[in-house]
Amino acid sequence: MSRARSVFSCTECGAQSPKWTGQCPGCGAWNTLVESVERIEPGRSGRFGTLADASVVQLLTAVPAQAAVRIGSGLAELDRVLGGGGMVTGSVALIGGDPGIGKSTLLLQALAVISQKAPVLYVTGEESAQQVALRAQRLGVQADAVRLLAENRVETIITLAHAERPAVMVVDSIQTVFTELLQSAPGSVAQVRESAAQLVRFAKQADVGLFLVGHVTKEGALAGPRVLEHMVDTVLYFEGDSASQFRVIRAIKNRFGAVNEIGVFLMTESGLREVGNPSAMFISRQGDVVSGSVVLATQEGTRPLLVEVQALVDESHSPNPRRVCVGLDQNRLAMLLAVLHRHAGIAMFDQDVFVNVAGGVRVLEPAADLAVVIAAVSSMRSLPLGKDLVVFGEVGLAGEVRPVQRGQERIREAAKLGFRRAVLPAANMPRKPEAGIELIPVRRVEEALEAIIR
Repeated sequence: MSRARSVFSCTECGAQSPKWTGQCPGCGAWNTLVESVERIEPGRSGRFGTLADASVVQLLTAVPAQAAVRIGSGLAELDRVLGGGGMVTGSVALIGGDPGIGKSTLLLQALAVISQKAPVLYVTGEESAQQVALRAQRLGVQADAVRLLAENRVETIITLAHAERPAVMVVDSIQTVFTELLQSAPGSVAQVRESAAQLVRFAKQADVGLFLVGHVTKEGALAGPRVLEHMVDTVLYFEGDSASQFRVIRAIKNRFGAVNEIGVFLMTESGLREVGNPSAMFISRQGDVVSGSVVLATQEGTRPLLVEVQALVDESHSPNPRRVCVGLDQNRLAMLLAVLHRHAGIAMFDQDVFVNVAGGVRVLEPAADLAVVIAAVSSMRSLPLGKDLVVFGEVGLAGEVRPVQRGQERIREAAKLGFRRAVLPAANMPRKPEAGIELIPVRRVEEALEAIIR
């Protein structure tokens, strides 16, 4: 007979405890333990197999290091995020995003292209087969060679996938599938972890490129145990505002490519369309030049990207002035305002400061510091900066402007788009100047303000 037990699993890290406690013993998070009942069938203890055919000890130099075989998705932006060239056979990619952001649309478009050159399988657990067919018809994709399976039981999925032998497979979504080894509800921590483990073992053994679609929490993180992110080879986040047409897919983890690489898409009536030159769209400012706006040369993975940083500084009528950031780190804004006061003599303690990155882009690197400082001072003094200026550089607590990586690529991208002036850290000054753009090297934040805002 089957044996049932009650366990408490952490929704953040997946750690288990025999009884409920306020704090997770694994990751230390509070109020994340959820009770679930697991019913383990007898004779199933050998389900945790190894990925290798035979367990042998060998020298690392004796292992043949072969180049990864990739399958192009037909979408250059998706291939870029996956590491260039497409999906690696035998790898597992987890993609998450808000509901309705376009995860299923993107993967269906990619499978339609891949199906013209290799067998594919689309496993849907959330929608019926008819709903997927209607979406393919609405998108106008050539899906006559896409194999479709509407199933939630992971054992059935793996059995049919072995018979189909696809090169690329999509499971939409991992929270809807379940295994008969456990009696807990689909979507629970134990079910997600065990189902994903079986699918990952299948992908490695059968050399299948596997996409897993994951739900996200209200905080924007992938739902389920964090151990799921460690089990897969690539973790992708689909970002974007529902009110905006732009969609950004970002690599948070990638064993076969650069981390923080992004791909930019435009949501249209016929699906997602690639944006080949996102810099030109993110900095498309119209009309007269206004104060508080400056163009930042940022770096996302291997791609230089120009975005517009906007700041609004206004007199505060409350005892606690507001500090609001959209697309940037709010704590870093508070630090930069303190640096401005201490080293440049510009006080904003009685001002509300609002900073925004236009286009819905999130900038994670500290190279945006100098752009935020210049935009805030420009707004405070109502001094426009001009459309031909681009800025990048990290600002330290001592007021120094520190160098950033890939400075030459940032300058080259700005010159290609017609910018004529660039403020950059002195340590990033190239040996050979870029033609058509004036470089203004600065060492301290007050020096940068004197060079631009006179």
